[in-house]
Order: sequence, then C-alpha cells, then structure tokens
Amino acid sequence: MSATTLSPDRPSIPWPWLTRGGRFSWTRMLVLISAFAPGLVLLWLLESGQLGAEPWKAAAKESGTWAIRFLLISLAVTPLRHVADWPKALTFRRMLGLVALGYAVLHLLMYAGHMAWDLPEIASEILLRFYLTLGFLVLLGLVVLGVTSTDGWQARLGRRWKVLHRAVYGLAAAGIFHQFLQAKSRADGAVLMAGVFLFLMAWRALPGRWRASPPALAGLAVLAAIGAALVEFAWYGLSSNLPAARILAANLDPGAGLRPAQLVLVMGLVVAVLPWVTRIRLPRRA
Repeated sequence: MSATTLSPDRPSIPWPWLTRGGRFSWTRMLVLISAFAPGLVLLWLLESGQLGAEPWKAAAKESGTWAIRFLLISLAVTPLRHVADWPKALTFRRMLGLVALGYAVLHLLMYAGHMAWDLPEIASEILLRFYLTLGFLVLLGLVVLGVTSTDGWQARLGRRWKVLHRAVYGLAAAGIFHQFLQAKSRADGAVLMAGVFLFLMAWRALPGRWRASPPALAGLAVLAAIGAALVEFAWYGLSSNLPAARILAANLDPGAGLRPAQLVLVMGLVVAVLPWVTRIRLPRRA
C-alpha cells in the first residue's frame, strides 16, 4: 500500500498463497488465514446475535480497530525484515496492506448496517460528523493506495509511485486519531496504537547501522512508551474531565494494572531482543 505496505512483488502473484515462482507457500497461507480469522469470527458473532444490544455498531467498531491494526502490522514489515534478518518478510507487505483495506471496507459496511442501510442518512452523517468524515477520507486514501499497488501502476507512475504511497503514514496517523475520537473516555486501545506508530516512525528515522542494534531499539522502546504516556495525558486533559495527571502517574504505579504505555515498552523491548535471537539462530542453521 506504500513503499512500506503494498510494495509490489515481481512478477505479480495471481493468488496470495503462491510465491513469486508460483509455488504453494504454507507461510503465506497461514498469514492469510490469520488475517481473515478476526473478520470471520466477527461476522459469526454478528450472525449469532452475540454482539450486544447494538450488534452492527459493535461490529463496525471492531472491524475499524482491525483495519488500523493490520495497517500498523503492514508498516512493521520493513522493520521486521531488518531486526529479524528476514528478507522474505517483505513479500507480505502488499497482502497485509490489502487486508487493512478490506477491514476498512468492512468497517463502512457494518456502519451502514447500523444505520439500517439508509444511504442518504449515512451520507449526511459522514458529512456532518468530523470523526466520520475523517474515517471516510482514510478509507478513500486506502482505496487509492490499494488500486495503485499493482506492478502496472508502479510502472505508470514511476518515481511518483513512492511519493504517493508514502501517504500511508499520514493515513495511519489519521486512522489512529479517528480511533481516539470514537473512543472518547476509553482510549486505551488508541493510545496503544499511537505508541506502536511512534515506535515504527522513530525506527525509520534511525541511521541504517542502528536499525538492528538492540541498544538503539531498546532506546526507541523507552521513547515510544514515554510518547504514548504523553499522548494519553494530552488526550484526557483536552477531551474529558478525567484527571489526566493521575492517569499519567498510573504508568508508574504497579498496582494500577498494565497501562498502554507500559505495553508499548514491553513490545519494544521484545523487538530489541530479536537481533540477538537471530544471531544465535543463524549459526545453528549453518
């Protein structure tokens, strides 16, 4: 979907479970099944009436959350390739970007179902409510990147293709802000997404020789956790009457439970260990 998400594989892969050489890949198939599983479970819960009093609304919220999750996962492919020394990870970028687009489309469909498929009312709500307008613009942006993710479009656009597909960073940030606007006073999930996004963007700012350095990655984990805590503080301070200072202080209180910023730190430190794990694993392969 960008130079970091939907970068085309050459030659084009007719089916997502096939390699570029046309061979069946269990890895690609498992990634594909894992990507579709949350959506299938969500549709089953919707059909079986297990999503509460407003099932379509709950399904819309959950599908939107998965859209941003997969967008962040697609942005994590390039760091994973360097940190884990796994070049084949790059072959999953386009697939994961398109999965994010699929969940974004499902998000809109679930919202339309919540609105009883009243198209004029849906259009009116999207135009009048800022958070819906923002979400719809993110969807349109993902559609553009999805359509132009093919080898043919890359050839037509040339250098402009990379410029266009770097828009995915802005779309991811806007999608996370959309999550904040929906969450209102319960923004833990959005704060976690913001922290992961900060880590991924900070990684891209590192010099090349530091991108697989455990100390540098550990430092990024700390910075991303601090950034997530500050984002959480700013959000609650500006958008609610909740005690933002107490929420910020809860990040230093072991009895307050696992906070989003702390989870960002844990995830970042796990990433920082991966280069050491890879160095241990490679000699055994040899």
